[in-house]
Amino acid sequence: MDIPFDLLSNAVVSGILLGGFYAAVTIGISISFGMLDVVNIAHPGFIVLGSYTAFIANNVFGFDPILSSIVLLPPFYLLGVAIYWVYDVAFERRGDAAIRGLAFFFGILFLIEVGLVLTFGVDYRLVVAPYIGPSLHLGAIDLPLRLVVPFLVSWALIGALQLFMSYTFLGRAVQAVAQDPMALRLMGAHPGRIKRIAFGLSIATASIAGATLIIIQPVEPSIARDYIGRIFAISVMGGLGSFGGTVVAAMILGIMESLTSTFYGPSWSPAVAFGFLLMTLAIRPAGLFGRS
Repeated sequence: MDIPFDLLSNAVVSGILLGGFYAAVTIGISISFGMLDVVNIAHPGFIVLGSYTAFIANNVFGFDPILSSIVLLPPFYLLGVAIYWVYDVAFERRGDAAIRGLAFFFGILFLIEVGLVLTFGVDYRLVVAPYIGPSLHLGAIDLPLRLVVPFLVSWALIGALQLFMSYTFLGRAVQAVAQDPMALRLMGAHPGRIKRIAFGLSIATASIAGATLIIIQPVEPSIARDYIGRIFAISVMGGLGSFGGTVVAAMILGIMESLTSTFYGPSWSPAVAFGFLLMTLAIRPAGLFGRS
């Protein structure tokens, strides 16, 4: 089959930009699931909640969705801290985190979706911004700004988190808490407090991820279900807790979905992407950047 170079190059570039967005929506799971071993399947629901807060700020007050999501980082962080406190007291301290904790987060996902349906209905919602619609043109390659802006914001978010994890005491404590809580206590840090901070950070990322989502596409309450499989697949494929692995896996998934959608139709893209996930894990069960 003779594939036009213009079509192929645009599909690859779109996949890279889409992969940047996937990295932003997955980075919170890399913290909660990869570092804390908390299977927060409600995380996509918080992302959609972030989309709706960006929608309100944009449509009611005229604020830019990205800037409003940054302003709302503290409330999302506090929400995450509160949720982890309930999870810790009700399940983790009792040793019931495996099944009942999973049901707890499923219930939160359901409550978020129902609450959004009752408040906003099932219609799709969108935002208005100067970068939604225009494109940059580099020769034969088109760069839609609605993908470029989320891509850049995603890199800024992941870069900030990486700096926090690498160069602050709290960041290093978060990385250590799942590996050796006793050693962490000897360093003068309380594991429960560190986990609350880490989970709060994971939920705070949903504010920005939600804003990037509604920039890329209109949203409705049930759209969170479409991302549950993707974000856990990216997190596992990249290596649990590895930010670098998350980015690489997100890029691979984005490129594969874009190529498949371009040449074979969008209905095939999830199957091909998850097929690649299974192949990767068969060769390297720990993921691309996980510890063997």
